[in-house]
Amino acid sequence: MSWIILIAAGLFEMFGVTMINQYHKSRSVTALIAMLLGFALSFVCLSIAMKELPMGTAYAVWTGTGAAGGAILGMIYFDEPAEWKRLVCIGIIITAAVGLKLIS
Repeated sequence: MSWIILIAAGLFEMFGVTMINQYHKSRSVTALIAMLLGFALSFVCLSIAMKELPMGTAYAVWTGTGAAGGAILGMIYFDEPAEWKRLVCIGIIITAAVGLKLIS
């Protein structure tokens, strides 16, 4: 169950990062509130997951999920370049996160 909560934490982080980008583009209060809510939920879920998971593993998977997911969302929704070098680096991040899960 703690791994599912950790993945939820990463997804909320991705949402928060996306809302940062949206806030910079629109300066809307709605995007600001969504950003704060996304990060708050992310930290709450991370905290719950860390009750059972080691800190190093939980933090690495959380940041990896957020970093890789944020980059992918940037490519999909904000026309950021989807060059093969970026995709390889994202793949390395995802592989490392999965590796941590497998050895934990």
